[in-house]
Amino acid sequence: MSKPDSIMLRLLRWIQKRMVHTIVVPHDPFADLNYDPEKPIVYVMKTESISDTAALSEMTENLGLPSPYDPLKLDGLTVPRVVCLEGRKPIIGKRENGDKFLDCFTHLLTLHRQQPELDIQLVPVSLYWGRTPGKEDDTMKAAVLERESPTWLRKWLMILFLGRHNFVQFSNAMSLRYMTDEHGSDKAIAHKLARVARVHFRRQRKVMTGPQLPNRQAMFASLLKSDSITKAIEEEATNKKVSKEKAREIAIEYLDEIAADYSDSLVRIAERFLTWLWNKLYSGINIKGAEQVRQLHHDGHEIVYVPCHRSHMDYLLLSYILYYQGMVPPHIAAGINLNFWPAGPMFRRGGAFFIRRSFNGNKLYTAVFREYLDQLFAKGYSVEYFTEGGRSRTGRLLAPKTGMLAMTVNSVLRGIERPVTLVPVYLGYDHVMEVATYHKELSGKKKEKESVWQVFGAIRKLGNFGQGYVNFGEPINLQSFLTQQAPSWREEMAKDLEQKPSWITPAVNQLANQVMTNINGAAAASSVTLTSLVLLASEQNALQRHQLERQLDFYLKIIKNAPYSDYTSVAEGDGKAIVEHCLTLNKFTLEKDPLGDIIAIDPNHAITLSYYRNNIIHLMIIPAMIASCLVRYENCSREQIIAIVEDFYPLIKAELFMGIDDISHYVDQVLEQMVNENLITDSQQCEVVTRQITQLELLAETASETLQRYAIIFNLLAIKQQCERADLERDSHLLAQRLGALHGVTAPEFYDKKLYNTLSVKLKELGYLCSTEHLDDVARIRDHANGLLRSSVKQTIQDSVNAEHLN
Repeated sequence: MSKPDSIMLRLLRWIQKRMVHTIVVPHDPFADLNYDPEKPIVYVMKTESISDTAALSEMTENLGLPSPYDPLKLDGLTVPRVVCLEGRKPIIGKRENGDKFLDCFTHLLTLHRQQPELDIQLVPVSLYWGRTPGKEDDTMKAAVLERESPTWLRKWLMILFLGRHNFVQFSNAMSLRYMTDEHGSDKAIAHKLARVARVHFRRQRKVMTGPQLPNRQAMFASLLKSDSITKAIEEEATNKKVSKEKAREIAIEYLDEIAADYSDSLVRIAERFLTWLWNKLYSGINIKGAEQVRQLHHDGHEIVYVPCHRSHMDYLLLSYILYYQGMVPPHIAAGINLNFWPAGPMFRRGGAFFIRRSFNGNKLYTAVFREYLDQLFAKGYSVEYFTEGGRSRTGRLLAPKTGMLAMTVNSVLRGIERPVTLVPVYLGYDHVMEVATYHKELSGKKKEKESVWQVFGAIRKLGNFGQGYVNFGEPINLQSFLTQQAPSWREEMAKDLEQKPSWITPAVNQLANQVMTNINGAAAASSVTLTSLVLLASEQNALQRHQLERQLDFYLKIIKNAPYSDYTSVAEGDGKAIVEHCLTLNKFTLEKDPLGDIIAIDPNHAITLSYYRNNIIHLMIIPAMIASCLVRYENCSREQIIAIVEDFYPLIKAELFMGIDDISHYVDQVLEQMVNENLITDSQQCEVVTRQITQLELLAETASETLQRYAIIFNLLAIKQQCERADLERDSHLLAQRLGALHGVTAPEFYDKKLYNTLSVKLKELGYLCSTEHLDDVARIRDHANGLLRSSVKQTIQDSVNAEHLN
């Protein structure tokens, strides 16, 4: 390169650096992708471009990757660091011939044939100046700014208008050694590499920008012509005794009420606002599993995100994270209660579509909504909805609502060609803004109607909220799930698309429970949730600092060495670091003492912190059950512990949406960790090391409220052998209130009628209700529950049950 060219390029790069803000996807390629720092890297780009190479150079410098400007030197040979599939496009004339780029591939393959030890990593890199997907009736603006292969003039216009929204996306590396060994090194393989790369870049662009956006009115006209809506309009006209035109107007009103009006311009504006908001609220957002979701998009799956619902922030957080992870924000099913000014129109432009709480009996609304959802799936838009139906007030997952899941399954049954995959998402926070409101509602205060004043009130209280957590759980492919439920479902539905097979309802119920189980499988054991779990189990909700740190170290080792699932994440650092982080959030009190610091929970905040404990209680409930057995029973062997845990596990699984497949193996892992911590002598006889019993007692207390509930239920069942579900739920709730009043149980879920409903349903499934066939099982489990309680609590339950029976 000559001196004048070098000066000009440097000037252009200097100007671009000040005009461009680049986001790299994924944020840490070495952690999320398969790069080997010991092997040479060559970048593959779609189009040769000075500005693209400059943007790539800036990112590689930040990431510690080789610069695209530095050629690769191999035993005296010099090869380009960047291979492009297409040359620059001039303002006038044709693009440069692509043969020279094929020659680059061929040359690299030849080097591998000549040097058996060589293994170059080909790293595809995609660059996007703006992410406008374009519309089905595209404007001149899109034509000028969003061309995939622009001239240098168009590229500078793109940099000028969209430079603050530049994305550089790295993909998994391809081993040229593998390609050479498996397929050879001739020019035909180079052609194949080029074809594969072109397909890859085309798919990556689709993942990044999404499908073209429809003209809203044209979409309405298309939907109104569908057979199901046409039929529903006719039925509406007949049933309501109105004209078809009037019924059609009603259908249009429903569509206008429901349909999103996605605006890329609003999303770009919202991105800046949300970046400010997250930086103001949180010290960091922790993400796990985004790469697997990106790969599903790349492979052509229709993605349906099914997150848990903690806060109104959930809508914003998930969309924001997906945008920054190189995926299109989904269309979100939002409750009609959120369609208030000015939030409603903004949500709609951000991709929200609105759904009524209930539309049973309204066939026209049902048909309109179903067809709209089918349209989203058919056009390839990702969708998001909350299976819990509303926000959790206790921190536990709510029993799932199956309406949206049933509609999604029905869409698949009607013949969506692409694979439809549910992606469970765990959303967690060190601070949930609405948590104080939740406790007021649980104590009987009427739920406030959403309004703009609530939004302003929340913004006014912005502060240090710690960290947020977004973990993507194990995906569920719907086609595969349906095949497991009904192997011949395709043939069955081909005969009549409108039929409703008998297996659909139980299949949807099972699917809903699997979704909730997979959400909990992706839980984030954060500093706040872990510390709340320990302190709420302690006497007076306070511990010496060194004792708290030691207990946290113990829990961290259990979660890491006896993992609940592969999708769970756990706080970094040790117990000391966790306590330091929690103290900065002002959620716990620090009392200085000459004998050592004391960390405690303010009595006014104990109920609030139970919300965060409940986010992860399922991760530690089995270890807590094991600790209860070790503390309450003398000489409790491994076999006895497994038998007790297996007796309770069906109820725990139903209550906490747990998904441990091999419970005995998991118990073995926990016992082994207790041996390593010198808490018990061995994992077979499980003799407790007396001087370490305090740690086990503290862990055991985490299961105490759960065991109290089970003791109430099974003591009632043992006396009332023909008890009906409604009676059991009523009596259990009554006794729980009495027990809480006498022994100071403050956790809101202890008095939750819905929880006792869930348990009664499971008991009926197990055959323990209205049956004399399982009297021995009921008596055995009752004795286990009673034996694992403090004597005073056990006496209260037994006296209360006997008194209630006599009445």
